[in-house]
Amino acid sequence: MTKTTDFYSFRHGDFDITVLSDGASSHGEDNTHALSLPSETSPSKDVSGADEIAPAPSNIPLIVTSDEVILIDVGAGEKKSENAGLLETNLRRIGVTSSDVTLIILTHAHPCHVWGLVRADGSLRYENARCIMSAAEWAFWMEGEDSASTDYEHLTGSITRKTLTALLGRITLVEDGDEILPGLRVLSSTGRTPGHISVILDGDIPLIVTGDAVASDVVSFEHPDWSFGFDLDAEQAGRTRRRLLAQADEECAKLLGFRWHYPGVGRAERSGSAFRLRRVGEVSR
Repeated sequence: MTKTTDFYSFRHGDFDITVLSDGASSHGEDNTHALSLPSETSPSKDVSGADEIAPAPSNIPLIVTSDEVILIDVGAGEKKSENAGLLETNLRRIGVTSSDVTLIILTHAHPCHVWGLVRADGSLRYENARCIMSAAEWAFWMEGEDSASTDYEHLTGSITRKTLTALLGRITLVEDGDEILPGLRVLSSTGRTPGHISVILDGDIPLIVTGDAVASDVVSFEHPDWSFGFDLDAEQAGRTRRRLLAQADEECAKLLGFRWHYPGVGRAERSGSAFRLRRVGEVSR
């Protein structure tokens, strides 16, 4: 794999990790950061520090071991936004082709995490990769066509089902605590969707790849009970965020968040009744 200073890379236990991106959308085209807030609160400013537009990054870890080339989520591909669909290009920039990828772990099936699996012509982008998803997430999208309870699920469900159908024969369904590979296991983090999972990588300290369970690197830490617009079960999502952040604080774990400011890596620490993110530049390891 070619090294480049354009992307943040680090070693964690037996894993070499590079944080890539599929592109970033903004508040206007991706309402991921819509919040249930007090009326006097400005969500855009709280989320990004900007006055009007909150960028929505897509931090996608490429994890390389002696035997595997792994992606956790794959972005939206070209279907969702003209600003998305950059992951394959960014892989090539570090000397990896889509055919090199051997394993894809899907935290959940919202468009910005799974639509990039399939090209515009319907072919699989990562033709040599087997895929992992939680059994509950698969069932929600593939078996419960009438269970979508928000406009977002209704709008995206048909494309998502078509995308996931392309994985038949190469998808493995997992449960909380399952070991995917030695040192890499599933952590249930439901609420965002019924089967949302995070991923724990073993090392001197754990690394938790949170997906969208902790959607913002500001608001989700300072106000973990506030609901984001696409949390299917807002109360459960809030409980999950508190539990996950408390676990990270207690274990001094590293965190890697999908929608956080690049590279999306840091540690949670308690701050009063909530938390704060100590970003990667603020921690020693």
